[in-house]
This record gives sequence, C-alpha cells and structure tokens, in this order.
Amino acid sequence: MKAADGLVHRDVPSPNWNMRKAAISMVVLHYTGMRTGDEALERMCDPAAEVSAHYMIEEDGTVLRLVDEDKRAWHAGKALWRGIRDVNSASIGIELVNPGHDWGYRPFPEAQIDALLPLLADIVKRHDIPRANVVGHSDIAPARKDDPGELFPWERLADVRLALDLPPVSLGDPFANDGAFLLALARFGYDIADGRAAMAAFQRRWRPARIDGCYDGECAAILFALLLERDQGRAR
Repeated sequence: MKAADGLVHRDVPSPNWNMRKAAISMVVLHYTGMRTGDEALERMCDPAAEVSAHYMIEEDGTVLRLVDEDKRAWHAGKALWRGIRDVNSASIGIELVNPGHDWGYRPFPEAQIDALLPLLADIVKRHDIPRANVVGHSDIAPARKDDPGELFPWERLADVRLALDLPPVSLGDPFANDGAFLLALARFGYDIADGRAAMAAFQRRWRPARIDGCYDGECAAILFALLLERDQGRAR
C-alpha cells in the first residue's frame, strides 16, 4: 500500500534501503538537522551516506517520497522502542526539514505541520499503528538523538488522535525513587541504558518546559498517568 497520491508532491527515489524483516507498527518523526532541505535531500540520496527516510516534508509543506513504504529505510539507527530493536524494519520514517539544534533550531512552520497531519493520518490508518507508536527519534534513541525536539507540536497530533495526549495528572510522586521511575519508563517503551538520557527524552516529549534529565515528581506523575491510561485500555 502507498500513500494517496494527493499527499505526495514529488518522488525522489533514494538508493538507501533494503527489505523489511518485520511488519510496520511504528512511525518515527525526525528533523533533518542540516542547514537546508536540499542538503538533507542530497545526503539521503547519497549511497555513501547510508541514510534515508520514507518521506521528507519541506518547511513550505512540500512532501517528497524517497523510499516506498514496503521497503526498509535507514532512518532510525541503533534504537529501541517497546521491545523492538530493529526499528527500521518496523517503522516508517518521516523527516521534517528543520536545521535542528546545531544549525539554529526553530519552530516548525504551520504549512509543514498541515502537510504532516494528513500524511500521518493516512499511514496510521493503513497500517493500524497505535498512537503510542508514533514517536520521535529521541524517544527511540535517547542517548544519541534530540529530534524532533522540544519545539515539535505534539499537541497538534494528539488533538486529532494521531499521537498520545497528556492524560489528567494527579500531583504527587507515585514512585519510591528514580530507579523505580526508570523501570516504569522501560515498561512504557524507552531504552533506559543511559538513565539520564532516557529521562531527558521523556521530558523533551512530555515536559518540554524543563529538560534537565533529572528525576522529579512532576515527570513521575506524568509517566504514571500515561501508564494508567494504557493499562486501563484507553491508549495503546
């Protein structure tokens, strides 16, 4: 199955792909992290770079398809999410043109998000992808990646049920210590090999106003609420 033609403006085939080894069950969102979209596109089409994505969305909302969805694009690298280690095989990767933290990180333009939403909705529907599996690169590789970063408008996705929203949170610390928090974070889906990085990734997604990688009661309450939603069947 392919995205509806009206959602893709141009095909720019990348040679950087191989065959999947798992069914599609995730979408991973990235920023390109390069000075321009042209630079990013050139790199993702360079065989020597060994990197690609299925789609790239320009800041003006132009959607490019680089790799067909039935192929394994090379966007995730070493990663883990909810027990899945070959994330490239199980996911569709979408790159959003943005210079990222190294080149002048900035908010994602309205036109770019307006193009992402219908594309993502189409992908999620066709592959029956759970909202909990629409994630950022930093969620699946917390020790290596920061994208799409704290300025990404996850609430826009949550408003139309394309990503998890923040459930009601009761203040208070439900975990005995930071070790218990990390175990709960692993249960939610994160790689906790680097605990501080995992905490920072969680904060970047769920408490972007303060990202310090330090355990605190507010983050603990948010995580507890998210797990409760999932365990009670209100989110998957």
